[in-house]
Amino acid sequence: QVQLAESGGGSVQTGGSLTLSCVVSGDIDDGRCMTWFRKSAGPGRQAVAALGRDGSKEITGDRKGRFTVSKDSAKNTLYLQMNNLKPWDSGIYYCAADFCTRWTRSLDEAAFKYWGQGTQVTVSS
Repeated sequence: QVQLAESGGGSVQTGGSLTLSCVVSGDIDDGRCMTWFRKSAGPGRQAVAALGRDGSKEITGDRKGRFTVSKDSAKNTLYLQMNNLKPWDSGIYYCAADFCTRWTRSLDEAAFKYWGQGTQVTVSS
């Protein structure tokens, strides 16, 4: 069984920073792919940042230059460093993991089997 646990969310003002953490436990090795998603009003979850099983990284949309995704294999933890936050960055942030046997990384929520419970991020203007 695989479990993911996010933490680090909170309330900040525009321009502030937060670092989200996602601790992974269970029967999934370091060769997994992981992606951060955001859920706001409306259906579905939007991909924010992906870390491929080959170490490749992808940040989506206007988050490029503001967000950074990284991992600490020794701690089995995925991070999302978010700087210069905007009100539209608000939402519930989820980390997702999968063995990704058919692709290196993914921005598609349907590709992921394992999900955390989410952590709330609120950015006020």
